[in-house]
Amino acid sequence: MKNVRLITTLGPLAAESQGMILPHEHVFVDLGPIETSNYLSAEAEPVIALMVPEIEKLQAQGITALVECTPAGIGRRADIVRAVSEAAGFPIVAPTGVYREPWIPAWVHQADAEEIRDWMLAELTGQIEDSGVQAGWIKLSAGDDGMTECETKVLRAAAGAGKATGAVIGSHTIRGSVLQRQLAIIEQEGYSLERFIWIHAHSEPDIGLHLDAARRGAWIEYDAIGADDLSDEFFIERILRVLEAGLEHRLLLSQDRGQYDPSQPGGGVPRPFTYLHEHFLPKLRTAGVSKDTIQRLTGDNPFRAFAR
Repeated sequence: MKNVRLITTLGPLAAESQGMILPHEHVFVDLGPIETSNYLSAEAEPVIALMVPEIEKLQAQGITALVECTPAGIGRRADIVRAVSEAAGFPIVAPTGVYREPWIPAWVHQADAEEIRDWMLAELTGQIEDSGVQAGWIKLSAGDDGMTECETKVLRAAAGAGKATGAVIGSHTIRGSVLQRQLAIIEQEGYSLERFIWIHAHSEPDIGLHLDAARRGAWIEYDAIGADDLSDEFFIERILRVLEAGLEHRLLLSQDRGQYDPSQPGGGVPRPFTYLHEHFLPKLRTAGVSKDTIQRLTGDNPFRAFAR
């Protein structure tokens, strides 16, 4: 993968410098009421104190980077993520992009697709706000029952920004029917489905839709590993189905964990980033998945998905 780099808070990184990568986690996200916007007054020091020890734990496991999945609308603070990254000496891939209704900022409702695309392009080629952090990818979301007009506009803008930069687009999408609409829009806009990640694909009960999306070229991401309401066996069964279909090259695994939440006292209690490698991967090996395949799923695939 000559000249392909992972764009991180610590600068662009080549494949040979990377080991295991977590493709869907959170360092900082505001999950409080929309109108309170606690994230705006947050300071870096308390976030560093809470999150750097969590990052040090995953560094000890050989994990070399993680992807921050907080877009505009739910408390994105690239400056704070950068401060945590620098304090830990650990690269983080930060996004441009916008969350779904009703978290979409007012200016996005008022803008046309071209203006939104240009905003994404500026962050993908320059920096996010005044943070000094270059966005490495595009994070979106879609309504569970279908895309709104504004969500559709944002996706078209993202396809344009992706086409101009090679950046991958990842979308929080719960239903396969919504995913199919998204894939159609990306193709209409002339961008490759290979540069799209179906985030939370495990939430769609019809695994046939997972396999169909992967066969068409999209990444499918099982990213709630370690969740209280989903067993390890649930994920192992689905992973084995994907592998049996010969689609291991389109699968990503992560946890959707973390994070400092400024709407919670003291930032809340973070959920460790270590479950996947400490508890789940040993079970996956016991289920017959080879060391080489696990390396592909946890290292090669996330690098290929997010690098550009």
